[in-house]
Amino acid sequence: MISFVLGVEDLADTRFALSPLHETLFSLRVLQDPGLSALHLPWRRSVLGGLGTGLLMSLVAQRRTLPDFLTPNPTSFAPAFEEELSVVRRVSCARVRRDLLLAHAPDPVPEALCDATAAEDAPVARLRDAICDLLRQYWQVAIEPVWPQMRLVLEADMTYRARQLALGGARLLFADMHPNLRWQGGELHIRKMISRHRVAASGRGLLLLPSVFAHKPAPPVSPDEPPSLVYPSRGAATLWGSEMPTVDTTALVSLLGSSRARLLGLLDEPLPTVELARRLRVTPSAVSQHLRVLHSTGLVTRTRDGRHVLYRRSALGNQLTTTAARPRTHDG
Repeated sequence: MISFVLGVEDLADTRFALSPLHETLFSLRVLQDPGLSALHLPWRRSVLGGLGTGLLMSLVAQRRTLPDFLTPNPTSFAPAFEEELSVVRRVSCARVRRDLLLAHAPDPVPEALCDATAAEDAPVARLRDAICDLLRQYWQVAIEPVWPQMRLVLEADMTYRARQLALGGARLLFADMHPNLRWQGGELHIRKMISRHRVAASGRGLLLLPSVFAHKPAPPVSPDEPPSLVYPSRGAATLWGSEMPTVDTTALVSLLGSSRARLLGLLDEPLPTVELARRLRVTPSAVSQHLRVLHSTGLVTRTRDGRHVLYRRSALGNQLTTTAARPRTHDG
């Protein structure tokens, strides 16, 4: 079991972030072992065709751990993939060597990573750069095309978790995140882990990263890393499901009404009520009424940003507007 000891200041500094690099790395575990998550099989089949992943697959240890240097904590809420990858490129050779050995222990590193055991830095640096180059290629083929849909799911999860935290504090926040998590006596316990250590946050806070590819909570391998936790996101099952029936915009208006259909169409980016009212040329109170209905039916998510509450289409709302935009086909 791994435990994070969180003081009052650490709880106050508990925060969420999105990480395209984390998702890229965690997707490798699903490629390596499809049994981890059957719901990702449609995505896995689409990715495997003609994609060489030998070196990348060697990054995932037999016990499914990943090297910590490849999953640095995001320094902003939603960094770009290239921004995160640039951090990895600057990691020292000593850190690369240490994290690869630690992630694969007690097993030796795979042959594809044998340069990590070199005493000289040059082979380790070449290996680090080769891994980064392959990760970029893999991201462009496997993750980037579906990242917008994935991000909607992840943001919806964070909105839900933020509400849980506001309603019931840390106990409610972690209550339904995963059965392996338990909040007790100021400590977050992560059960059924291979490693056993206790990490004091000591003012560093806790970073929470939802993931559509994580099948269980995943803290850093090393106890020296700042407290962070990748956890399974709600709604991941909606990503690769069967397509919704095609409807036209007339049907969407009939379902939602003209005002709500137009409002839903604007929410492909986070917007506050006042901006939505400006674009629609109606009063903010009128927009608020429609937003309450759309939010209660799961078509939009909301999150606070300073003084404003930002609304955005949920994964369900995105599917609905996407299918509404498709032209209908007729036999004959």
